[in-house]
Amino acid sequence: MNSLPLPLDGITVVAVEQAVAAPFATRQLADLGARVIKVERPDGGDFARGYDTAARGLASHFVWCNRGKESLAVDLKDPRGLAVVRELVAGADVFVQNLAQGAAARLGLDAASLCAAHPRLVAVDISGYGAEGPYAHKRAYDMLVQCEAGLVSVTGTAEQPVKAGIPAADIAAAMYAFSGVLAALLRRAATGRGGPVEVSMLDALAEWMGHPLHQGMHGAAPPPRTGLAHSVIAPYDAFATADGEQVLLSVQNDREWRRLAEQVLGRPELAEDPDFATNAARTANRERTDEAVGRALAHLTGEEALAGLEAAGIACARLNTVADVAAHPQLAARDRWREVGSPVGPLRALLPPITLPGGADPRMGAVPALGEHTDALLRALGMTDEQTSVLRRDGVIA
Repeated sequence: MNSLPLPLDGITVVAVEQAVAAPFATRQLADLGARVIKVERPDGGDFARGYDTAARGLASHFVWCNRGKESLAVDLKDPRGLAVVRELVAGADVFVQNLAQGAAARLGLDAASLCAAHPRLVAVDISGYGAEGPYAHKRAYDMLVQCEAGLVSVTGTAEQPVKAGIPAADIAAAMYAFSGVLAALLRRAATGRGGPVEVSMLDALAEWMGHPLHQGMHGAAPPPRTGLAHSVIAPYDAFATADGEQVLLSVQNDREWRRLAEQVLGRPELAEDPDFATNAARTANRERTDEAVGRALAHLTGEEALAGLEAAGIACARLNTVADVAAHPQLAARDRWREVGSPVGPLRALLPPITLPGGADPRMGAVPALGEHTDALLRALGMTDEQTSVLRRDGVIA
């Protein structure tokens, strides 16, 4: 029996994109089978190409967000370059952009303008704060939006707020843009019409603020910053073991506390002690609770602690480093690693999290060099080699 095709086979996406939010969204589309044409500046391309050189000379952000795309290096400020992109958009199913606020509209590449000209097109505007309002034209880098959305206020220790170690605002916007495209394509299949999709980083991350936001809106104090601990559950933290590892555990109810006290701590009396018997009591006596747990685990190695906690049915984990994740036995056992091509040779990459059993494998194409597909794309539009040479001579393409 033949496997089902990738769900976005036959879908063409044109993306005028940079950094993380739009590139990560369109990478999801590429993984699911879409053809993604990435429009970049001829003089350096997507500025994320220059963030670092950690991936064997390539930028780690760029490698992460841009596999499986075709790179078209063209100057949109030149009418000839803009005309090329307009022609590509006319034959596309989806257009995505995350230029600075107002830049796409000045080029006529905003979602409203494009959808008016091409009724079947799904066109996505990704912005920092949305198209209207007092923040519309503010610069919106990930860390700034994390602060504006309140994420930093609930992340860190009591003494020190910290931003998330990954670009949470960019990723949130990317994933809503991705799901917005899928929803709009479903609507188009039913109605024949595409339409604009708008996503802002602030809207996306404010939604992710979830329970802290609802606590604050409805009269309660927002949860304090507690590091790895939990504001209303105890024990719930990392504890050092005899060999220097950090083991995390979480007790979600009083039955689990009883098992922990009896089978791991060796102190069954704590299951009945009114200072510890309920979660409310343990939270009120968090310091003493953590001390009791910490004292017991400090005599065990990390492996012994994890084995004991697992045997007692207590949720637990290691505090892994990035290197530990790259060698994680669960990812290896589930065959989650692949290699993708790049200008510097094969690079290791994770399979996308969406698994479609019975379907074709994700299309994990190569990371493109800047302008790698420019000539082929222009040739497909009917441009001659002579015309291409003139554009290259004038700096319109690369």
